[in-house]
Amino acid sequence: MFTAEQLKTFTQHIFQSIGFSEADAQLAAKTLISADLRGVDSHGIARLAGYVRLFDHGRLNPKPNIRIVHETPSTGVVDGDAGVGLVVGPKTMEIVIEKAKNVGSGWISVQNSNHFGIAGYHAMMALEHDMIGMAMTNAAPLVAPTFSLEKMLGTNPIAVAVPAHEEPAFVADFASTAAAYGKFEILQRKNLPAPLGWAQDANGEITTDANPIKNGGALLPLGSDREHGSHKGYGLGSIVDIFSGVLSGANYGPWVPPFATAGFMAAAEGVGRGTGHFFGAMRIDGFRPADEFKGHMDNWIRRFRSAQAVEGKQVLVPGDPEREIEAERLRDGLDLLDPVVQSLEELGKRFGITL
Repeated sequence: MFTAEQLKTFTQHIFQSIGFSEADAQLAAKTLISADLRGVDSHGIARLAGYVRLFDHGRLNPKPNIRIVHETPSTGVVDGDAGVGLVVGPKTMEIVIEKAKNVGSGWISVQNSNHFGIAGYHAMMALEHDMIGMAMTNAAPLVAPTFSLEKMLGTNPIAVAVPAHEEPAFVADFASTAAAYGKFEILQRKNLPAPLGWAQDANGEITTDANPIKNGGALLPLGSDREHGSHKGYGLGSIVDIFSGVLSGANYGPWVPPFATAGFMAAAEGVGRGTGHFFGAMRIDGFRPADEFKGHMDNWIRRFRSAQAVEGKQVLVPGDPEREIEAERLRDGLDLLDPVVQSLEELGKRFGITL
């Protein structure tokens, strides 16, 4: 078991060892470990070695000049200068929030970035400002659109965070696929099969292979197949890709460079610059008084939680499971899988840092 502070400190020191400033290393560590705290283990410290591999292959700039390259009062494009998305994302969201303070809403698309951790972290930054936050990102092509044998889209997540008054915030954070690729990585570490509907094989047939990409297959969109609505998941993933990549000038579709995972490292010739993100923030008082709105959000949340449920179950509101896990892990610590600990120990040995 490890405490969140232990993992943050270790992560910070690793990032500083590859050239991050102390401030950027702290921010990157905080962003990364937020995933572990919220129970999204696939996007937390298990990814740390992947970020170091990006640096080793010259694809991650430890000292980026993150800057606005085009803007209006409410919109803009940020160039992440090949920085880590764990830093580019929060710094861009700060710009988005400032725009929203000034003109009611802010919207920024990002080019030339890298993997940014969990989308929910960035969206939740708006909550303390009485704003609704949004975050999304495209990713390496691992997903076959409905009826396709080619991998054309990433897992392309979407997050929306909405503040309430007395109740915890509504936080929806989900991939546009049946399962995020990190879930497959966890299954691979545990030598377990994948549930039906998560992936297809090289012939387009549903498979329980936990490593379908390695064997010529692909991940499936949310819905799994056409009869169960995969065209809707395909549509969601496409929207994320267009907002994050086509709109910003980043790569998109099959040209998005891979993260340092699943053995993929070489970035093919693209059509844009790096990985793309999209962030938004809206002032609630641009629509109605914030306190009035948040009071009604309390009512909305309570009514949904009190909905009649099947025996032994309770209706949850988006954000409930993650919030409960975070409270538990802050209290009891985080239990990491043995392969993750081994990976971290190898990093520590390389840089002379004790886990």
